[in-house]
Amino acid sequence: MNKSKRPFTKSKRSFRRRLPPIQSVDRIDYRNMSLISRFISEQGKILSRRVNRVTLKQQRLITIAIKQARILSLLPFLNNQKQFER
Repeated sequence: MNKSKRPFTKSKRSFRRRLPPIQSVDRIDYRNMSLISRFISEQGKILSRRVNRVTLKQQRLITIAIKQARILSLLPFLNNQKQFER
């Protein structure tokens, strides 16, 4: 009897790594509105690092850039426009 050590092995799934949302060429800056707007929810809140899938350093830079854009009134602080549906 030749028993294998692991009778029930899980099949190794091959999965494609997700591309990072911020490339090394992108500058995280308050003027780069196309980049910053990807990290804000519909309500105008800054999305968390887990949702964004960015590094800690990138998340800090994004947060600072969003806050600077808000102060310079390039971005709204809140987006409370209620969508009324009938």
